[in-house]
Amino acid sequence: MPKIIKEKIKIGISACNFGALTRYNRKGWDKLESLGREKDAFIWTPVCPEVMSGLGVPRLPMKLVDGNGDDFWQTKARMKNRKGENVSTQVRKGAQMAMDNLKNAQIEAFVFMEGSPSCGVYRTTLKNKRLGKPPGVFGSLLLEEDIFLIPALDLDSPVKWWDWRRRLHMFVWLKREELNSKKQIIDMWHDFKFVCQEIDRAKADEIGRTIATMPKKYSIKFANDIKSSILKLLRRPSSIKRIKANAEKQMAHYNKHMGLKFETKMPSTESAKRKFFEKLISLEKEAINNKINIGIVPVLYREDSR
Repeated sequence: MPKIIKEKIKIGISACNFGALTRYNRKGWDKLESLGREKDAFIWTPVCPEVMSGLGVPRLPMKLVDGNGDDFWQTKARMKNRKGENVSTQVRKGAQMAMDNLKNAQIEAFVFMEGSPSCGVYRTTLKNKRLGKPPGVFGSLLLEEDIFLIPALDLDSPVKWWDWRRRLHMFVWLKREELNSKKQIIDMWHDFKFVCQEIDRAKADEIGRTIATMPKKYSIKFANDIKSSILKLLRRPSSIKRIKANAEKQMAHYNKHMGLKFETKMPSTESAKRKFFEKLISLEKEAINNKINIGIVPVLYREDSR
């Protein structure tokens, strides 16, 4: 049986993706529309480090100079606007204030604006295919925390969102769970190893070998080290090819164990893909009610009232 999360997960989000017009050019998007009713399964905390810096809207676009966000916090890099003005002091205060807000809200995940010199994690520019100087200033702070990270643009993709949501549930469950015995560690890995292998087979196998050769006596340090390694692995992005293969495998799993005959091959159009994943998610819930093994989705959210 799957592990169940009964409390809504609290998620921070770059405010410009929550519908707030906080971009430097007074633009914003409501990326949660793509999630439909599922957006209500989470509690959201929008923040904008640049607005909280006191720079206002509209404002001049900015870029990192002499390094990335990690360098910025070591005072090796600076943030400058289009006029060449150094706005590092303001940006530093805004980023720290935004992080304080997220901690006060007790968020466990963050949906970030990729391509931003502030919130970007894997790239700090959206020009052409350049990466810029990742991570951004706020992105650097996010990476230091035990926070699950989701690119905002991936909310538009039913394929990527399905993958992120199942790993989000796994991440949050494991982060909250105390591994108080060797048996708990082994049982957890039995449920989590297949998804970890999907992300990085070599790293997952390394974790598996470490667990297989764990000390005879239970060690809380060992348990926390294993937990930390898995949490870091679950945050890493996957590829469309891998996600597609896993989703089709999951649909075939439900067909086999629930006596169904749904098409297992993922359709090509976006609207059809969305319906495919809506069906997949509904089958997850049905599998719980019927006490059926749910394959490669080991953790699910389910409210107490259900």
